[in-house]
Amino acid sequence: MDVSTRPALAIPASAPVACVARKRPRRIPPQAGRALEILGHAIEYLTDEFVHQGGSHSAGDGQLKAVQLLMALNRQIYYECPEVPTLGERWRAWSHFHWVGSLLHRLRGLRSA
Repeated sequence: MDVSTRPALAIPASAPVACVARKRPRRIPPQAGRALEILGHAIEYLTDEFVHQGGSHSAGDGQLKAVQLLMALNRQIYYECPEVPTLGERWRAWSHFHWVGSLLHRLRGLRSA
């Protein structure tokens, strides 16, 4: 993907971690999936390099900050993807649609009478 065509994302280095009460699968579009894949490889590469170099866990280390920044961006992209509706949510949406359709059908019948 060409760098000039990607939208800019402003993410602070100390981006907060989202607290999620329950895990829900998400619908990940191809573009977001590719971004997550690239970020995952970059995070893996930097952490492998850090381990192989025998790096210490100091707070001021630029390499650790880079990994944290990439991880924050990874989370941001993932949580922007829509959640897959649960079976209950799908059932409620279907039954509401069915109920509204039935009501409209009855109202049309009353108008023609």
